[in-house]
Amino acid sequence: MTEPLTTPGEGFHPHLHDTPNSPSVPLRSRLHHIRADALDGDTAQSGGMRRFAAVSGNTVGSEKLWMGQTHVAPSTASSDHHHGESETAIYVVSGHPEFVFLDDSGTREEEVRLRTSPGDYIFVPPYVPHREENPDPSDEAVVVIARSTQEAIVVNLPKLYALSDPDDA
Repeated sequence: MTEPLTTPGEGFHPHLHDTPNSPSVPLRSRLHHIRADALDGDTAQSGGMRRFAAVSGNTVGSEKLWMGQTHVAPSTASSDHHHGESETAIYVVSGHPEFVFLDDSGTREEEVRLRTSPGDYIFVPPYVPHREENPDPSDEAVVVIARSTQEAIVVNLPKLYALSDPDDA
């Protein structure tokens, strides 16, 4: 039988309190467990929704990734917004949220509404204005969000507009 690679008790155990003689473990050498009841609500917000950070620079020291939850109340829509330079991936946990943006790839601008169900994914490219809506009159919609930037960038807008082509500038 081979010896274990680590000594029992070594590593990061957030549910255990540090003891004065415990060895110091560098931040980059351990996993971080963020419990559901420990999400951080001190993050960028848009009207009509509540965002909670799980993985961020503030919570675990991440440098290139932000991940958390968003809750959209029944019969509610977020403000129109975009997420700056951040790519955003969304996973629908519960409810049937709708994601709305303007598409100008045709002959005229058209509002597009993506209707989702639990288990669906949405990708939001950088700087694309959009909004989330929860048309359900009784149930909250919950999604998990991952972003390519360390923190949750939210730029609230006065209205939706289609992303302009950078080659037209």
